[in-house]
Amino acid sequence: MLYPLTFLPIFKERIWGGRNLARLYGKELPGTGPIGESWEISDRPGDESVISNGPFAGRTIRWLMRERGVELLGPMNPMPERFPLLIKILDAQDKLSLQVHPPAKLAKQLGGEPKTEMWYVAEAGPKAELFVGLKKGTTRAEFEKKLADQTVADCFHCLKVKAGDAMFLPSGRVHAIGAENVIFEIQQNSDTTYRVFDWNRVDAKSGKLRDLHIEQSLASIDFEDFEPALLPDRYSTDGSSQVRPLVKNELFHASVRRMSAGDPLRLPDNKMQILGIIEGRLRVVTEPKPEIFFAGQFCLIPACCQNVLLQADGPATFLQVQMG
Repeated sequence: MLYPLTFLPIFKERIWGGRNLARLYGKELPGTGPIGESWEISDRPGDESVISNGPFAGRTIRWLMRERGVELLGPMNPMPERFPLLIKILDAQDKLSLQVHPPAKLAKQLGGEPKTEMWYVAEAGPKAELFVGLKKGTTRAEFEKKLADQTVADCFHCLKVKAGDAMFLPSGRVHAIGAENVIFEIQQNSDTTYRVFDWNRVDAKSGKLRDLHIEQSLASIDFEDFEPALLPDRYSTDGSSQVRPLVKNELFHASVRRMSAGDPLRLPDNKMQILGIIEGRLRVVTEPKPEIFFAGQFCLIPACCQNVLLQADGPATFLQVQMG
Protein backbone atom coordinates (compact mmCIF):
# COMPACT_ATOMS: atom_id res chain seq x y z
CA MET A 1 0.00 0.00 0.00
CA LEU A 2 1.30 3.44 -0.90
CA TYR A 3 1.43 6.32 1.58
CA PRO A 4 2.12 10.11 1.48
CA LEU A 5 5.45 10.42 -0.30
CA THR A 6 8.31 12.88 -0.17
CA PHE A 7 11.27 13.06 -2.54
CA LEU A 8 14.89 14.17 -2.49
CA PRO A 9 15.21 17.50 -4.32
CA ILE A 10 17.27 17.68 -7.50
CA PHE A 11 19.25 20.92 -7.55
CA LYS A 12 20.14 22.76 -10.75
CA GLU A 13 22.86 25.42 -10.95
CA ARG A 14 21.70 28.33 -13.11
CA ILE A 15 23.40 31.53 -14.23
CA TRP A 16 20.50 33.54 -12.77
CA GLY A 17 20.16 31.60 -9.48
CA GLY A 18 21.06 32.27 -5.85
CA ARG A 19 21.35 30.53 -2.47
CA ASN A 20 17.99 31.51 -0.98
CA LEU A 21 16.56 28.00 -0.86
CA ALA A 22 18.92 27.32 2.07
CA ARG A 23 17.92 30.50 3.90
CA LEU A 24 14.18 30.11 3.36
CA TYR A 25 13.69 26.35 3.53
CA GLY A 26 16.83 24.88 5.06
CA LYS A 27 17.73 23.00 1.89
CA GLU A 28 21.25 21.58 1.81
CA LEU A 29 22.50 23.13 -1.41
CA PRO A 30 25.53 21.64 -3.16
CA GLY A 31 28.72 23.61 -3.75
CA THR A 32 28.85 27.38 -3.62
CA GLY A 33 27.40 28.29 -7.03
CA PRO A 34 24.05 29.87 -7.87
CA ILE A 35 21.26 27.28 -7.49
CA GLY A 36 18.35 28.39 -9.62
CA GLU A 37 16.05 25.36 -9.44
CA SER A 38 15.07 22.67 -6.99
CA TRP A 39 13.17 19.95 -8.81
CA GLU A 40 10.89 18.67 -6.08
CA ILE A 41 8.93 16.04 -8.03
CA SER A 42 10.39 15.03 -11.39
CA ASP A 43 10.00 12.10 -13.75
CA ARG A 44 12.30 13.36 -16.49
CA PRO A 45 14.86 11.08 -18.18
CA GLY A 46 18.03 11.41 -16.12
CA ASP A 47 16.23 13.45 -13.45
CA GLU A 48 13.95 10.96 -11.71
CA SER A 49 13.00 11.87 -8.14
CA VAL A 50 13.97 9.44 -5.38
CA ILE A 51 11.57 8.72 -2.52
CA SER A 52 12.96 9.98 0.79
CA ASN A 53 10.51 8.54 3.34
CA GLY A 54 8.88 5.28 4.42
CA PRO A 55 9.25 1.70 3.19
CA PHE A 56 9.89 2.72 -0.43
CA ALA A 57 12.73 5.15 0.39
CA GLY A 58 15.37 4.87 -2.31
CA ARG A 59 12.91 3.86 -5.04
CA THR A 60 12.36 6.31 -7.90
CA ILE A 61 9.19 7.91 -9.18
CA ARG A 62 9.92 6.03 -12.42
CA TRP A 63 9.57 2.78 -10.47
CA LEU A 64 6.32 4.05 -8.91
CA MET A 65 4.81 4.86 -12.30
CA ARG A 66 5.89 1.52 -13.76
CA GLU A 67 4.93 -0.73 -10.83
CA ARG A 68 2.22 1.18 -8.93
CA GLY A 69 0.85 3.68 -11.44
CA VAL A 70 -2.87 3.01 -10.81
CA GLU A 71 -2.41 3.25 -7.03
CA LEU A 72 -0.47 6.48 -7.50
CA LEU A 73 -2.67 8.32 -10.00
CA GLY A 74 -5.95 6.43 -9.87
CA PRO A 75 -7.50 4.72 -12.92
CA MET A 76 -6.67 6.69 -16.06
CA ASN A 77 -7.27 5.83 -19.69
CA PRO A 78 -4.69 5.84 -21.03
CA MET A 79 -2.21 5.67 -18.13
CA PRO A 80 0.62 8.16 -18.87
CA GLU A 81 4.06 6.67 -19.36
CA ARG A 82 5.65 9.20 -16.99
CA PHE A 83 4.36 11.18 -14.02
CA PRO A 84 2.46 13.98 -15.78
CA LEU A 85 3.62 16.97 -13.69
CA LEU A 86 6.97 18.55 -12.86
CA ILE A 87 7.16 20.48 -9.57
CA LYS A 88 9.92 23.02 -8.90
CA ILE A 89 11.01 25.84 -6.62
CA LEU A 90 12.89 28.58 -8.49
CA ASP A 91 15.32 31.09 -6.98
CA ALA A 92 15.70 33.87 -9.54
CA GLN A 93 18.13 36.50 -8.30
CA ASP A 94 18.77 37.72 -11.84
CA LYS A 95 16.37 37.81 -14.79
CA LEU A 96 15.73 34.61 -16.70
CA SER A 97 15.90 34.65 -20.48
CA LEU A 98 12.90 35.95 -22.40
CA GLN A 99 11.43 32.67 -23.59
CA VAL A 100 8.48 30.62 -24.78
CA HIS A 101 7.36 26.98 -24.69
CA PRO A 102 5.86 25.40 -27.82
CA PRO A 103 2.08 24.89 -28.01
CA ALA A 104 0.81 21.32 -28.22
CA LYS A 105 -0.18 21.58 -31.89
CA LEU A 106 3.37 22.54 -32.94
CA ALA A 107 5.65 21.00 -30.32
CA LYS A 108 6.31 17.70 -32.07
CA GLN A 109 7.23 19.21 -35.43
CA LEU A 110 9.54 21.68 -33.64
CA GLY A 111 11.27 18.81 -31.87
CA GLY A 112 10.05 19.68 -28.37
CA GLU A 113 7.28 19.17 -25.83
CA PRO A 114 4.46 21.56 -24.86
CA LYS A 115 4.70 23.13 -21.43
CA THR A 116 1.85 24.85 -19.64
CA GLU A 117 2.73 26.07 -16.16
CA MET A 118 1.77 28.20 -13.18
CA TRP A 119 3.89 30.43 -10.94
CA TYR A 120 3.23 31.25 -7.30
CA VAL A 121 5.49 33.98 -5.88
CA ALA A 122 6.69 32.79 -2.46
CA GLU A 123 9.12 35.65 -1.83
CA ALA A 124 9.66 38.88 -3.74
CA GLY A 125 12.28 41.58 -3.30
CA PRO A 126 11.63 45.28 -3.90
CA LYS A 127 12.61 44.97 -7.58
CA ALA A 128 10.64 41.79 -8.27
CA GLU A 129 8.78 41.66 -11.58
CA LEU A 130 7.48 39.23 -14.17
CA PHE A 131 7.60 39.55 -17.94
CA VAL A 132 4.42 37.93 -19.27
CA GLY A 133 2.77 38.24 -22.68
CA LEU A 134 3.13 41.12 -25.12
CA LYS A 135 2.40 44.79 -24.71
CA LYS A 136 -0.94 45.64 -26.23
CA GLY A 137 -0.68 46.33 -29.95
CA THR A 138 2.70 44.66 -30.50
CA THR A 139 2.86 43.13 -33.98
CA ARG A 140 5.01 40.26 -35.15
CA ALA A 141 6.84 42.62 -37.53
CA GLU A 142 7.68 44.98 -34.67
CA PHE A 143 8.75 42.05 -32.50
CA GLU A 144 11.12 40.75 -35.20
CA LYS A 145 12.56 44.22 -35.75
CA LYS A 146 13.32 44.63 -32.06
CA LEU A 147 14.80 41.13 -31.97
CA ALA A 148 17.26 42.26 -34.62
CA ASP A 149 18.30 45.39 -32.71
CA GLN A 150 18.29 43.58 -29.31
CA THR A 151 15.51 45.70 -27.76
CA VAL A 152 12.84 42.99 -27.84
CA ALA A 153 12.31 43.31 -24.07
CA ASP A 154 10.42 46.51 -24.92
CA CYS A 155 7.68 44.32 -26.44
CA PHE A 156 7.04 42.39 -23.20
CA HIS A 157 4.31 43.18 -20.69
CA CYS A 158 6.02 43.70 -17.31
CA LEU A 159 4.31 43.48 -13.92
CA LYS A 160 5.65 44.37 -10.47
CA VAL A 161 4.90 41.49 -8.11
CA LYS A 162 4.82 40.70 -4.41
CA ALA A 163 4.66 37.50 -2.35
CA GLY A 164 1.35 35.74 -2.94
CA ASP A 165 0.94 36.82 -6.55
CA ALA A 166 0.36 34.06 -9.10
CA MET A 167 0.37 33.77 -12.90
CA PHE A 168 -0.84 31.17 -15.39
CA LEU A 169 1.34 30.51 -18.44
CA PRO A 170 -0.18 28.42 -21.23
CA SER A 171 2.18 27.14 -23.90
CA GLY A 172 2.82 29.88 -26.44
CA ARG A 173 2.84 32.76 -23.93
CA VAL A 174 6.18 34.62 -23.95
CA HIS A 175 7.53 35.18 -20.47
CA ALA A 176 10.46 35.54 -18.09
CA ILE A 177 10.88 35.68 -14.34
CA GLY A 178 12.54 38.90 -13.22
CA ALA A 179 15.14 39.28 -10.49
CA GLU A 180 14.51 38.89 -6.74
CA ASN A 181 11.82 36.21 -7.02
CA VAL A 182 11.43 32.84 -5.30
CA ILE A 183 8.67 30.94 -7.09
CA PHE A 184 6.80 27.66 -6.70
CA GLU A 185 6.25 26.31 -10.21
CA ILE A 186 3.64 23.73 -11.19
CA GLN A 187 4.05 22.58 -14.78
CA GLN A 188 3.39 19.96 -17.38
CA ASN A 189 6.11 17.31 -17.47
CA SER A 190 8.27 18.97 -20.11
CA ASP A 191 11.69 20.59 -20.32
CA THR A 192 11.46 22.39 -23.68
CA THR A 193 12.32 26.09 -23.55
CA TYR A 194 13.04 28.32 -26.54
CA ARG A 195 15.08 31.40 -25.65
CA VAL A 196 14.11 34.61 -27.41
CA PHE A 197 16.68 36.89 -25.77
CA ASP A 198 19.13 36.40 -22.88
CA TRP A 199 20.23 39.95 -22.05
CA ASN A 200 23.59 39.32 -23.83
CA ARG A 201 24.84 37.35 -20.81
CA VAL A 202 28.03 35.34 -21.05
CA ASP A 203 28.09 31.90 -19.44
CA ALA A 204 30.72 31.94 -16.68
CA LYS A 205 31.92 28.41 -17.50
CA SER A 206 32.02 28.52 -21.30
CA GLY A 207 32.73 32.23 -21.72
CA LYS A 208 30.16 32.30 -24.53
CA LEU A 209 26.69 33.70 -25.05
CA ARG A 210 23.96 31.16 -24.35
CA ASP A 211 22.16 29.73 -27.36
CA LEU A 212 18.98 31.38 -28.62
CA HIS A 213 16.17 29.63 -30.51
CA ILE A 214 14.74 32.37 -32.70
CA GLU A 215 13.09 30.27 -35.41
CA GLN A 216 11.37 27.94 -32.93
CA SER A 217 10.36 30.88 -30.74
CA LEU A 218 8.70 32.80 -33.54
CA ALA A 219 6.78 29.67 -34.55
CA SER A 220 5.61 29.15 -30.95
CA ILE A 221 4.67 32.65 -29.75
CA ASP A 222 1.00 33.60 -29.53
CA PHE A 223 1.09 37.07 -31.10
CA GLU A 224 -2.49 37.75 -29.95
CA ASP A 225 -1.64 37.29 -26.25
CA PHE A 226 -1.59 40.80 -24.79
CA GLU A 227 -1.03 41.93 -21.19
CA PRO A 228 -2.37 38.95 -19.18
CA ALA A 229 -3.38 39.69 -15.60
CA LEU A 230 -2.22 38.05 -12.40
CA LEU A 231 -4.50 35.30 -11.10
CA PRO A 232 -7.27 36.47 -8.73
CA ASP A 233 -6.40 36.96 -5.07
CA ARG A 234 -9.80 36.04 -3.64
CA TYR A 235 -10.30 33.59 -0.79
CA SER A 236 -13.55 31.97 0.25
CA THR A 237 -14.45 29.80 3.22
CA ASP A 238 -14.36 26.04 2.65
CA GLY A 239 -15.12 24.20 5.87
CA SER A 240 -12.48 25.23 8.40
CA SER A 241 -10.03 26.58 5.80
CA GLN A 242 -9.81 29.46 3.34
CA VAL A 243 -9.34 28.53 -0.31
CA ARG A 244 -8.15 30.60 -3.28
CA PRO A 245 -8.69 28.90 -6.66
CA LEU A 246 -5.85 29.57 -9.11
CA VAL A 247 -5.91 27.26 -12.14
CA LYS A 248 -8.40 24.73 -13.45
CA ASN A 249 -7.61 23.20 -16.83
CA GLU A 250 -7.24 19.80 -18.45
CA LEU A 251 -3.66 19.37 -17.14
CA PHE A 252 -3.93 20.33 -13.48
CA HIS A 253 -6.07 22.11 -10.91
CA ALA A 254 -4.29 24.32 -8.38
CA SER A 255 -5.43 26.38 -5.42
CA VAL A 256 -3.97 27.98 -2.30
CA ARG A 257 -5.33 27.06 1.12
CA ARG A 258 -4.91 28.80 4.47
CA MET A 259 -5.53 27.01 7.76
CA SER A 260 -5.37 28.09 11.40
CA ALA A 261 -3.90 26.09 14.27
CA GLY A 262 -5.77 22.85 14.86
CA ASP A 263 -8.16 23.26 11.94
CA PRO A 264 -8.89 19.91 10.25
CA LEU A 265 -9.33 19.36 6.52
CA ARG A 266 -10.37 16.00 5.10
CA LEU A 267 -8.97 15.33 1.62
CA PRO A 268 -11.15 13.62 -0.99
CA ASP A 269 -10.55 9.89 -1.45
CA ASN A 270 -9.37 8.39 -4.74
CA LYS A 271 -7.65 11.58 -5.95
CA MET A 272 -3.92 12.06 -6.25
CA GLN A 273 -2.92 15.29 -4.48
CA ILE A 274 0.29 17.30 -4.24
CA LEU A 275 0.68 19.65 -1.28
CA GLY A 276 3.38 22.34 -1.39
CA ILE A 277 3.93 24.10 1.94
CA ILE A 278 4.38 27.86 1.49
CA GLU A 279 4.34 28.96 5.13
CA GLY A 280 3.95 27.22 8.48
CA ARG A 281 3.74 23.51 9.28
CA LEU A 282 1.16 21.01 8.05
CA ARG A 283 0.42 17.65 9.61
CA VAL A 284 -0.79 14.87 7.28
CA VAL A 285 -2.66 12.26 9.30
CA THR A 286 -3.01 8.86 7.63
CA GLU A 287 -1.72 5.29 7.80
CA PRO A 288 0.86 4.14 8.71
CA LYS A 289 1.64 7.27 10.78
CA PRO A 290 1.17 11.06 10.74
CA GLU A 291 3.92 13.19 9.21
CA ILE A 292 4.68 16.89 9.56
CA PHE A 293 5.72 18.97 6.55
CA PHE A 294 7.47 22.33 6.64
CA ALA A 295 7.72 25.33 4.31
CA GLY A 296 9.51 24.41 1.10
CA GLN A 297 8.47 20.74 1.23
CA PHE A 298 6.14 18.94 -1.16
CA CYS A 299 4.09 15.88 -0.29
CA LEU A 300 2.54 13.60 -2.92
CA ILE A 301 -0.56 11.82 -1.65
CA PRO A 302 -1.35 8.83 -3.88
CA ALA A 303 -4.91 8.28 -5.09
CA CYS A 304 -5.14 5.00 -3.14
CA CYS A 305 -4.73 6.77 0.24
CA GLN A 306 -8.04 6.94 2.11
CA ASN A 307 -9.29 9.13 4.97
CA VAL A 308 -6.38 11.56 4.79
CA LEU A 309 -6.71 14.39 7.30
CA LEU A 310 -4.72 17.64 7.28
CA GLN A 311 -4.11 19.65 10.44
CA ALA A 312 -2.16 22.88 10.84
CA ASP A 313 0.23 23.17 13.81
CA GLY A 314 -0.17 26.94 13.54
CA PRO A 315 -1.14 29.29 10.73
CA ALA A 316 -0.26 27.47 7.50
CA THR A 317 -0.52 28.25 3.79
CA PHE A 318 -0.05 25.63 1.11
CA LEU A 319 -0.60 24.89 -2.55
CA GLN A 320 -3.00 22.06 -3.34
CA VAL A 321 -2.59 20.48 -6.79
CA GLN A 322 -4.67 17.77 -8.45
CA MET A 323 -4.72 16.26 -11.92
CA GLY A 324 -7.00 18.03 -14.41
